[in-house]
Amino acid sequence: MYQAIIFDMDGVIFDTEDFYFERRRQFLDKHGLSIAHMEAKEFIGGNLQQVWQKLLSQNTAKLDGDIIQKDYESYKKEHPAPYSELLFPQVKSTLKELRDMGYKLALASNSQTRDVHWALTSSEIMPYFDLVLGREDVLNAKPNPEIYQKAAQLLGIDKEAVLIIEDSEKGIAAAKAAGITVLAIKDYRYGINQSAANGQINDIGDLLEVLK
Repeated sequence: MYQAIIFDMDGVIFDTEDFYFERRRQFLDKHGLSIAHMEAKEFIGGNLQQVWQKLLSQNTAKLDGDIIQKDYESYKKEHPAPYSELLFPQVKSTLKELRDMGYKLALASNSQTRDVHWALTSSEIMPYFDLVLGREDVLNAKPNPEIYQKAAQLLGIDKEAVLIIEDSEKGIAAAKAAGITVLAIKDYRYGINQSAANGQINDIGDLLEVLK
């Protein structure tokens, strides 16, 4: 039935959300900004620029969102995510088996393109993917469907033969708006609304059973 599988990155391939949240908290503390009023799920799967604007509007400090974003990019370089340590356990073996089964594999993330490439390269899973798209590869971030529409088009696969694996509400919304079937990795930590997904799996390893 399916010929291609498109994966989101954070929360699907890598268990990064707690690391990202703590890194943002420490960075913002240095600027006198608090995220105590925000939940981790508000950051998950979204466009970080939009989060900055919401955050700044709810703090009394008069800081420019573009300046904060630029400073944060420098901070990220000084405090890189240890992607190889955050890779979910069954990812490599599952990707290998999916490739051996003949599926085309792609990754489509709201994260910056250079971060996506570094994550896949440093964890030694880049060769498994036929296509990799990041934030700068589209005009509109998820929940806009553009990145999934573009991925399916570049893969040359009809959307009816594509399966998307997501975890966030925004990512699921993007997949549904693109008219593509989406399975959600079950969320047990953040209270993410995954009700719009076509189904759920416990982890990426369960995908092999689904496809049999």
